[in-house]
Amino acid sequence: MAVLLGDKHRFAVEVGEWVGPALRRVDLWVADQWLTCDDNAVFVAQFRLSVAATADRVRSGGGLPLAFAVSPVATHQRLVDATRGAEEDYGRFWIFNDWGPTTDNVLAFLFRDGDQLLITSEFWREDHLSEHPEHAGRVFVAELQAGEFVGILEELVAVLDHD
Repeated sequence: MAVLLGDKHRFAVEVGEWVGPALRRVDLWVADQWLTCDDNAVFVAQFRLSVAATADRVRSGGGLPLAFAVSPVATHQRLVDATRGAEEDYGRFWIFNDWGPTTDNVLAFLFRDGDQLLITSEFWREDHLSEHPEHAGRVFVAELQAGEFVGILEELVAVLDHD
């Protein structure tokens, strides 16, 4: 039975069935967008550690303020444009960069203003964009409290630990 954590309109994770001895279906949503549409089979051991590390980072105040004093969408676009081909330059803003191949199809950033988080995401793969032309050049933005985000990630780790 699938377990849904969070709100798909902002940020959610759905943990589903095992698809092998080490792989499990995990779907992610940001701002009503299904991010794991290309690959939703996670290697549980690695994914669990990466999610726990993200929760720790956010719990301890991680996340940078919006850069450039512009909107979240404009900040996202500027970071992508300024660092194309130099992932290490924008890695400090990335939110899902170490969560494994399931999130390789999106560019997603995390920004923080006190306890408020903004997650921006954009699909970039040509195959995805040809199937979903309405996503071309579009940046999706979700806003939620840091505690809510950390809580979802902690619940996710617990589900992965016990199922």
